[in-house]
Amino acid sequence: MGTESEKLAIDGGKPVIASPLPTIKDASGRLIGEEEMAQVKEVIESGCLAYIYGSKVTDFEKRFSELYQTDHSIAVSSGTAALHTAMIYLDPEPGDEVLVSPITDMGSVIPILYQQAIPVFVDVDPFNQNMDPAKIEEHISPRTRAIMVTHIYGSPADMNPIMEIAQRHNLFVIEDCAQAHMTEYKGRLVGTIGNIGCFSFQQSKHITTGDGGMVIASEDQRFGRRLRECFDKGWPRHKPGRDHYFLAPNYHMTELQAAVGIAQIQKYSISIAARRKAAAELDELLREVEAVEPVGTLENCQQTYFYYAFRLKPERLTVNTETVVEALKAEGLVCEHGYPGPIPLYLYAMIRDQKTFGKSGWPFHAPTARKRWEYREGLCPVAEKCCRETIILPWNERLQNEHVQLIAAALKKVLNVYKT
Repeated sequence: MGTESEKLAIDGGKPVIASPLPTIKDASGRLIGEEEMAQVKEVIESGCLAYIYGSKVTDFEKRFSELYQTDHSIAVSSGTAALHTAMIYLDPEPGDEVLVSPITDMGSVIPILYQQAIPVFVDVDPFNQNMDPAKIEEHISPRTRAIMVTHIYGSPADMNPIMEIAQRHNLFVIEDCAQAHMTEYKGRLVGTIGNIGCFSFQQSKHITTGDGGMVIASEDQRFGRRLRECFDKGWPRHKPGRDHYFLAPNYHMTELQAAVGIAQIQKYSISIAARRKAAAELDELLREVEAVEPVGTLENCQQTYFYYAFRLKPERLTVNTETVVEALKAEGLVCEHGYPGPIPLYLYAMIRDQKTFGKSGWPFHAPTARKRWEYREGLCPVAEKCCRETIILPWNERLQNEHVQLIAAALKKVLNVYKT
């Protein structure tokens, strides 16, 4: 018989973590305070809450351009809206194809489908779970228009070979940086390497405006469209009067969101340094745990830890990942099985069963599509394995050493009981 402290909480033992850890869901895990209040107060007192009349959105965009050293920064209503803005700018023909990772949020794929393009899933590198450059060219067809690269967990994809492939095949590159704010790839910030970078400021991100997003680029009008019109109903506001050049939604960010963003952008360095410090501490505490392998970061690159993600080694355990996750939750540790879950995106009902526009199956079954598209198990075997074996821990800038110690203790307790 083990002691009460050794007995798993799921089996009636005492949980390792008795009180909630800091979380991105509230002030316990977020750097939000007087600076944001002061900016929001200015907006409220001005009486102008709308982007088209105010100055805060423009100020937020200017600060973001200065930070990322880009010519254009366009604030929008969400990270999904940012990616959709990029797709509207690309202006694909119905049935054109966009290469995308199967390990990402559905917000990466929805904009592709809304522009009547086909998401073509490229398997991932097991080391960092980002799109594997070695798998890209086998998926390129005469209909391929773009590569959408997601930098998952705050870890950069291998951009040099991806850009070489894109240039060789004349493909547009959209960087999905929703989880990779201020992430560095060989001395460059992700989001500035491809043609367009897209960011999210949703509640969980490195800085937040509650919801919101940003599109950055150092080009414009490549496809006959101004980038700024692609989130604003195709409206050329630089001209007098009303006009609408093409079909586009309204994805305006409000002055209130931008006010928070102005204060938040000044806290990037604090937030990211704290996330890295806590992650390094957990790395060290788990170094001798044989069943755990943290998701990797490429050489000469800098992670920014949207999540702390690690893979379990099945050969070192007597149970599956789901059992470990449930045991960890019982110990008080908030965690999730895989990302975007225990299965990759293409096995979720919307894509697998092609639940898009009525019963049409568009754009998968559109007459303009190159073939009839099917999404099934085995399409991206490495991604499927990663989803089965990966556990993700929500991460934030308020985690201190005592919190990391508790996280490590919960992991060690559970994995020690279930080890082979």
